[in-house]
Amino acid sequence: MSKLAILVLLFLSSTAAFGQNVLKVRGEVTGENGQPVPRASVVVKGTGTGAACDSTGNFVIMAPSGGTLIISSIGYAQVQVPVNGRSRISVTMSLQNNSTNEIVVIGYGSQRKGDVTGSVASINGDNLRAVPSANISDALQGRVAGVELASTDSRPGAAMQIRIRGTRSLNATNDPLIVLDGIPFPGTITDIDPSEIKSIDILKDASATAIYGSRGANGVILVTTNKGMAGQQPRLSYSGYAGFKKAIKYPLMNGPQFVKLRDAAGLYNKSYGTDEDSTKNIDWQDLLYTTGLVTSHDVNVSAGTDKGSYQFGGTYYRDEAVIPMQNYTRYSFHGSVDQGVGKFIRIGFSSNSNYAVTNGSDLNAGTTLSTTPIANPYNADGSLKRVVNMALDQNWVYTKQSLDALGDQHIDLTRAFSSYNALYGELKIPGVPGLKYRANIGVNYRQSNYGNYTGEGVFSSSATTPSTATISNSHTTNWAIENLLTYDRTFAEVHKINAVALYSTEQTTAWNSQVSAMDIPNDAFQFYNLGQAAGQITVDPNAQAYSQKGLISYMGRVMYSYNDKYMLSATLRSDGSSVLATGHKWHTYTAVSGGWDLTRESFMRNISAINQLKLRVGYGGTSNQSINPYQTLGQLSTYPYNFGPSDYVTGYYVSLLPNPSLGWEYSKTWNYGVDFSLLKDRLSGTVEYYSQKTNDVLLYVSLPATTGVSSVLQNIGNTQNKGVELSLNGVILQNKNGWTVEAGVNVYANRNKLTSLASGETEDVNNWWFVGHPIDVIYDYKKVGLWNTTDKNYQYLQDYEPGGTAGMIKVQYTGTYNPDGSPTRANGAADRQILNIQPNFQGGFNTRVAYKKADLTIVGVFQDGGTLISTLYGSSSYLDMLSGRRENINVNYWTPTNTGAPFPNPAGPINSNNPKYGSTLGYFDASYMKIRTISLGYNFAADWMKHAGIHKLRVYVTAQDPFILFSPYHKLSHMDPESNSYGTQNQAVSFYPSRLLVVGTNTPNTRNYLVGVNLTF
Repeated sequence: MSKLAILVLLFLSSTAAFGQNVLKVRGEVTGENGQPVPRASVVVKGTGTGAACDSTGNFVIMAPSGGTLIISSIGYAQVQVPVNGRSRISVTMSLQNNSTNEIVVIGYGSQRKGDVTGSVASINGDNLRAVPSANISDALQGRVAGVELASTDSRPGAAMQIRIRGTRSLNATNDPLIVLDGIPFPGTITDIDPSEIKSIDILKDASATAIYGSRGANGVILVTTNKGMAGQQPRLSYSGYAGFKKAIKYPLMNGPQFVKLRDAAGLYNKSYGTDEDSTKNIDWQDLLYTTGLVTSHDVNVSAGTDKGSYQFGGTYYRDEAVIPMQNYTRYSFHGSVDQGVGKFIRIGFSSNSNYAVTNGSDLNAGTTLSTTPIANPYNADGSLKRVVNMALDQNWVYTKQSLDALGDQHIDLTRAFSSYNALYGELKIPGVPGLKYRANIGVNYRQSNYGNYTGEGVFSSSATTPSTATISNSHTTNWAIENLLTYDRTFAEVHKINAVALYSTEQTTAWNSQVSAMDIPNDAFQFYNLGQAAGQITVDPNAQAYSQKGLISYMGRVMYSYNDKYMLSATLRSDGSSVLATGHKWHTYTAVSGGWDLTRESFMRNISAINQLKLRVGYGGTSNQSINPYQTLGQLSTYPYNFGPSDYVTGYYVSLLPNPSLGWEYSKTWNYGVDFSLLKDRLSGTVEYYSQKTNDVLLYVSLPATTGVSSVLQNIGNTQNKGVELSLNGVILQNKNGWTVEAGVNVYANRNKLTSLASGETEDVNNWWFVGHPIDVIYDYKKVGLWNTTDKNYQYLQDYEPGGTAGMIKVQYTGTYNPDGSPTRANGAADRQILNIQPNFQGGFNTRVAYKKADLTIVGVFQDGGTLISTLYGSSSYLDMLSGRRENINVNYWTPTNTGAPFPNPAGPINSNNPKYGSTLGYFDASYMKIRTISLGYNFAADWMKHAGIHKLRVYVTAQDPFILFSPYHKLSHMDPESNSYGTQNQAVSFYPSRLLVVGTNTPNTRNYLVGVNLTF
């Protein structure tokens, strides 16, 4: 009888167990405010079975009827819910500012944030989109410590320059590696649609970036896009916004102010141009600018089953500048499929494709800004003149009316198509728990077609200037194959081991061509048939190119954690690059880092105010091989030799000597960090210090003229970067009477230095490189004021400045003195100085205030110190000539009755059409604080939404760049205190190295006002 009872009991228990395995549980996860918690993780306790909530907080999972579900989400306290035989469960999660359990992407895997030992910073997609923008570089500015984003262009669609922990190289690239959904990304950052980003993780130190080898020498930006969720019901979502932009005008003189300036200068007050009238007051900027428009529309559909998921969608984005005919349009298409097959196999793919159209890139405000306000653009009948004649110059009448009237006479068009595709297959090795093999394949293509046509006399002072046309095409193909073997296990619940082995290979092929022609017979041809040109057709050999390069890599990484208390990570990587010389193609380097969470120790358990205190240290080496192919082989260039009026022969000469020893740039980095969380996780943050030394920096070494070649590329120089970073995040109020207040701030400072140059040289004056100083500096005179008759050394003015006058710029003298106090020489080139432009510190902040269903978000960025170069006030834009020849920036200039003015006497000495030492007028304290975004939103929740099938509805209004504070430059000019051009762009003449960023006569900055909606069905 006892045996029979045992058999019955065993049968009943097995039946119960079988029943538990077939229960389908549906659930809804919400926060304390009743809003859904999207993408929360749902796991059956004690098993590997899991699912994720969709965008409305719903999930479906197979679970035992007597099992327990573990629900977790970033920013919320973990919840365990018994199933108890229920098929439908509702879960409410409480906010918790504990970030140690967040999952961050670290490259070829992910890790609990509390286990990370390298320098990794993360931002999720929702926070990123708090700043609506065309690309992720705009949205990232000021959001991550140690990541500097600087504006290089103010035209629509332009991306920002990204520097992670400073500049390392002088001739190779300093741009970070971008990894999109696990595959190194060969395109540009403008090809990634911000609407589709789930998260961005930034690897900053060598112990974190070493896994990507030479490509990660300048840091790594890991971009993860949205995917469908397993068990998710089909969802259709829409996100969109639209708004307008108003130009921030350049601060120019009006008519009366300009006439007064011309009289003070005394050069052109008696030689007015034929179209100038001292009684006129024309605002040329008003005649040119229009109201810009910006709009974005994103539609997605996603769903999932127990074993798979998918997502497909598209985005339309258009940005119209305040300059007519200048705009940027992008069509983005994206899709992903993730599918499990049986117990051991998982396959999938993701695809991101873009088609972008850019119009009017050759247009800017330069001509408009230089036209005097007393020049009359209208004929007697009210029609526009073609040109206006000023005192010494003729300007084409550059207005929105004249641009709109061009029709076929002008076009500047770039059409670019790109497609980035990743496929993967994953196999769990049967019989070996935790071991799996994964193959990643990336196949990418990018093509760009550019065409420009400028009709006869267009933009020219001469009506007979021949028409010109140019076409250029570029193509880039890239493939990458990665083989990964991963072992991930936890032993005895305290020993976590993750090991990854990688073999990868990739190849990039690029080619481009360009043809230009003159005297196109009909405007209708534009650039579409250059063969019909009546004038010269040019195929410039220097504008045609083909290149191919490859990289082979081996990598191994092991991460170990004991009881979440002690953590260790070690990486070994070896890269072989085709662009380097034979015998120097391969380099192997290591990285190691460790962490210690003190709060896991017994002596910390009774300190309730400290919830986490983790110490980290890391050391690693990286390298940089980002130079153009064939640099090791030497190069030939062509030159035409004339043998008569119509006879010439093309000759060849050596333009680059071969270097059989060209190798890698090496960087070695130490990183020290402290992660902390205090006051029940209400305040958390990170403090880091790093030191990086880069050796064998690639430099062009000058050669004697007798060699016939000006320089050769060699591994010669050394640079150094050191810095500190602080990130803080706090929850000030947490759903107290419906109120929630959150705030975050990051501050960082980087000190960059050039430690050696070629052949022991201490300076390279032509490139503005000086040993012991930052890579980026200004080499110029230092303005110390203006000469005034009350100066104690005014009696020596003629010794300092022969022919000088009161009110001229006074620069710092660096020479010696005679016994009577007079200088032993006049000011000259020897007085040029090295001026530091590095900021003291910079960073950003964000604040979110929510009351029930309404919320207000503010995002800002700031900088203290440094030097802003404004060519508008200096000499190179010809807008501060102070002569009355052309329009002038509105400045307070010196006169005999205004001797305290900061700008010089218009009647003073002139050098190259500008006041002597006029370049020094363009250097400003670069300090500022800018409110980048203020956004006010409301999340609807009502019964009518359920009846309409609406799961989520949010509307918001946003103002971009509404306020600028604490900026000396803004106080003077009312302009944006950030750069908008490279050092050689948007100026009348070039004075600065291209790598320096300046304020030039580019498309003006704007203030934007948007209205948006997020809707999910």
